[in-house]
Amino acid sequence: MRYMMLIEPDLENSPADGMPSQEIMDEMGKLLEEMTKSGVLLDTAGLKPNEEAVRVVSDHGKLSVVDGPFTESKELVGGYLIAQVKSKEEALEWANRFLKAHGEEWTLTIELREIMEP
Repeated sequence: MRYMMLIEPDLENSPADGMPSQEIMDEMGKLLEEMTKSGVLLDTAGLKPNEEAVRVVSDHGKLSVVDGPFTESKELVGGYLIAQVKSKEEALEWANRFLKAHGEEWTLTIELREIMEP
């Protein structure tokens, strides 16, 4: 089973600069190394700010392009992680460990979605 973890930071209730401290980066590095060695981690990355994003919209066949920032968005994806696991429970365990590695200074949500297999 593969799961995608969509990481959504609550920017209003997290550090003002939106960047993790070196301590958090070190903890994340350890966790990601463990996930890699165990064969769980398939891919992960942070995403650039929504000021640099573009949305392509199809409204009944009419296409339009909207440049960021998207200030009306309350939930923004700040990064993702794709994991290969044996069960939903294992995916939840990794998601919990990921959140705990961020300590108490961050407010984060992970949306956990199973990837459809062909």
